[in-house]
Amino acid sequence: MSELNVLAVSGSLNPDSVTRTVIDNIAGRLRDAGATVDSLDFHTAPLPLFDPKEAWGKPEYQALKPRVVKADVIILGTPDYHGSISSTLKNFLDHFWKEFAGKLFATVVASHEKGLTVHDQLRTVARQCYAWAMPYGVSFVDKQDVVDGKVANDSFEKRLEMLARDIRVYGHLLAAQRAADLTGTEPGMMAMHRK
Repeated sequence: MSELNVLAVSGSLNPDSVTRTVIDNIAGRLRDAGATVDSLDFHTAPLPLFDPKEAWGKPEYQALKPRVVKADVIILGTPDYHGSISSTLKNFLDHFWKEFAGKLFATVVASHEKGLTVHDQLRTVARQCYAWAMPYGVSFVDKQDVVDGKVANDSFEKRLEMLARDIRVYGHLLAAQRAADLTGTEPGMMAMHRK
């Protein structure tokens, strides 16, 4: 089985972000299981606001694109802002489209109201970009599931363990099929991305 490449995206600029805490926890689990994980944190590596006339020429985009292209799985973490994704995460997503095709998205949402609309919006983004999305996401509550920068209860610990396991299993399956589709000749959604 080939190595799984994961891009773990923290969509928060808060230096004390609980979203980052949870994304880092999942990234650690995946690394421990043998995956290669690239952590993307816009607090330390800002991405300029998307401008369709200039975005793809900017050095920040040029540095980020190979990281997105390399990823088999993209974990998207965001706080729930007004029932929607953070502007930071939306800005990242706006910079890419075909680079997401055929890859697996996994969603993680910090929310006091379950984050269901946020997960749905991220699944919509996946669908519009011809990506796959996990059929479930993980939501959590600050000061209940995460306290002082640590996972605070067994129930949440088990949900993170389940997500990390499913990312590995389905990430490998989809990455293998994506690679076969890109080198194959049969019709399919990845045919438009063949070189």
